Amino acid sequence: MAERKEKLFSDFTAPTRQEWMDKILADLKGADYQKKMVWRTNEGFSMEPFYRREDVAELPLVNALPGEFPYLRGNKAASNEWRVRQDIVCHDAKEANAKALDLLGRGVDSLGFVIPREQVSADFLDALLEGIYVECVELNFQTCQRKTLELAKLLVAYLEKKGANPEKVEGSIAFDPLEKMLTRGKDTSPLLSEAKTIVETLAGFPNVKAIAVNAYKLTNAGAYSYQDLGYALAWGNEYMHLLTEAGIAPEAAAKSIKFNLGIGGVYFMEIAKLRAARLLWADIVKEYTPSKESAKMHVSARTTTFNQTLFDSYVNLLRSQTETMSAALGGVESIVVTPFDTPYETPTDFAERIARNQQLLLKDECHFDRIVDAAGGSYFIEKLTEALAQQAWKLFLTVEEEGGFLASAKAGKVQTAINDTNTARHANAGRSREFLLGTNQFPNFTERSEGKTPLACCCKCESETSGIPSIKETRLASDFEALRLHTEKAEKVPVAFMLTIGNLAMRQARAQFSCNFLRTAGYTVVDNLGFDTVEEGVDKALEAKADIVVICSSDDEYATYAIPAFKYLNGRAMFVVAGNPACSEELRAAGIENFIHVRVDQLKTLREFNNRLGI
Repeated sequence: MAERKEKLFSDFTAPTRQEWMDKILADLKGADYQKKMVWRTNEGFSMEPFYRREDVAELPLVNALPGEFPYLRGNKAASNEWRVRQDIVCHDAKEANAKALDLLGRGVDSLGFVIPREQVSADFLDALLEGIYVECVELNFQTCQRKTLELAKLLVAYLEKKGANPEKVEGSIAFDPLEKMLTRGKDTSPLLSEAKTIVETLAGFPNVKAIAVNAYKLTNAGAYSYQDLGYALAWGNEYMHLLTEAGIAPEAAAKSIKFNLGIGGVYFMEIAKLRAARLLWADIVKEYTPSKESAKMHVSARTTTFNQTLFDSYVNLLRSQTETMSAALGGVESIVVTPFDTPYETPTDFAERIARNQQLLLKDECHFDRIVDAAGGSYFIEKLTEALAQQAWKLFLTVEEEGGFLASAKAGKVQTAINDTNTARHANAGRSREFLLGTNQFPNFTERSEGKTPLACCCKCESETSGIPSIKETRLASDFEALRLHTEKAEKVPVAFMLTIGNLAMRQARAQFSCNFLRTAGYTVVDNLGFDTVEEGVDKALEAKADIVVICSSDDEYATYAIPAFKYLNGRAMFVVAGNPACSEELRAAGIENFIHVRVDQLKTLREFNNRLGI
């Protein structure tokens, strides 16, 4: 068999780079290679459409092995196993316990308990963990930062009372005051002094992480991947510096930190982010200690809420599934899949079940848990990992030069950068430069909100009196959703009528574009096969009680059809031209004001239409 393979390879001459380029340029038929084929990422670097072996030959870690320092290819060598995690808000201990026990029978092997501060007590913890075998399940806890030390002491007392084997207990207590500084604008720096005591309290249980880096909050605020990564590294380094300065051994400090990273919607970028994260964190830790085992980055991944939508919410399943795939292929230790209905309601049992099954599907049917770093060796992903690591490292160094993450957060520099990205991405969505399927692209024509409204942000994002700014966790779809819900509340939902005429291919293409464009505002759209005259089209539009008449034709034919149609309509409805024809100045001179095409700001245009229609 080996000889046959060698013969097959020798029968073919490998194309050179120039031969590939010649073929690509021929297929482009004169189109600009840089514009059509090169991916200009939001991270500030560009990626070519293809790479060859020689492009990665000089990468220093291309031949690294899984489970070996600096862990580019993962912490584990034997498998890619991860834990299926689900979080529970614990207002009532018995109810939360019953739910936890039920989840453990449904494929979950990692539980996250969110405990209100007033419930932190030994009795509450006893009731919460009743019947749960603490050596078999990963247990994660989160409460008010001021109560975290107390919770840590109670947990240790509970585990010792149960006689749990310290080596077998796994989990975390999410002590992360810096998160509150970012999300609430609150100066939590006085609480940082408790970090040492919390680490020491949990020292007898080496697999229970005491410190959290909740960088998923940045992802939910719209941060680009290099920002997620660069700031998460600086965030973790701040805790490393704090703990070691307080007298905690570097090995213990590093092992006490758990990174809770968000996973965004750019599939390959997120795989590369996780690979680069382990690599760069190992480089940071080795500056504190030569212990290679301590340099492992412990990551729990969480799919983002930033790109989730209220309308066409089942599409959220597609988004979160690709994000879960990125996390799994990226080699994390546990994953939380955000249920699809999170934007508008407390997730239902059905939505939570689907979220769990999204992970189980990847394990039991796709076997993603079998192969370590399945993406490794892909020339594209190796180059993407390198490029992203370089960009994130630049950001990390910038933060360190500014005095570290705490100083940058206190000064509001981190929050300002994230909020600027959030604003830019919202603007890009409004201009259709960033797409959300079902929201600003290909909306469901028949869908109504049916009483669904966006849930108010529960993170208390508003800045407190400290004067420190906070990040804004506003979903990308929020502007379009607000517009569409506003339209639905109008006394009459506007009707947009497609006056299709002339060239068959162009009128159909522009009618489809216009229907999608206008339906994102919640308008009722009426498409048509075509009319012989503009008068016939206008008459049909008025019969349909149209509020907007959109003429759809070819650029050349607008000079013939647009002005007569506009004059015949005579102000009885808003008149819109689909396209940006060469004769547009002539049409404007005749009084035609409204044009829709790919270069207009979709959100701004639709808001203007609503204003003109009195909505």
